Amino acid sequence: MPYKLTVNGRPATVDAPADMPLLWVIRDVLNLRGTKYGCGIGQCGACTVHIGGRAVRSCQTPVAAADNAKITTIEGLSPDGSHPVQLAWADLDVPQCGYCQAGQMMSAAALLTKTPKPTDRDIDAAMNGNICRCGTYIRIRQAIHKAAALSASRPGRVAHTMSSASGKE
Repeated sequence: MPYKLTVNGRPATVDAPADMPLLWVIRDVLNLRGTKYGCGIGQCGACTVHIGGRAVRSCQTPVAAADNAKITTIEGLSPDGSHPVQLAWADLDVPQCGYCQAGQMMSAAALLTKTPKPTDRDIDAAMNGNICRCGTYIRIRQAIHKAAALSASRPGRVAHTMSSASGKE
């Protein structure tokens, strides 16, 4: 059955079974490889994308549930890597192996849209379930705080990026 999606601001029609995970549509049908397969049961967060501005696990989201949705993947967070989360991640050299980082950044971006000045407790709650096998959790928390500070110095940047991607502008 054909499903209509808007992925990173671009309309797409995909012909896939209703129960096909959105992760495989993104990776195998649309050829966007930044979103990673980790566990397949929604527990690790490597497959995190935004649907309508909310962080969701794409491995557990059937394509039928995303019909007519506005989806943002790591490739669509910003066209040039200038999103505050991406800048903070690079500045603080967060990734070690890097496998989980797309999901980590997508969860962090969703958090900052909802909570522009997060506390450590806010960060821990929002990032719970995003697993980093290399254990870079301290750098991830530092990067989220830095991204919040960058966003505050560039008003509207995080909200603008997310609202553009989710079609709420």
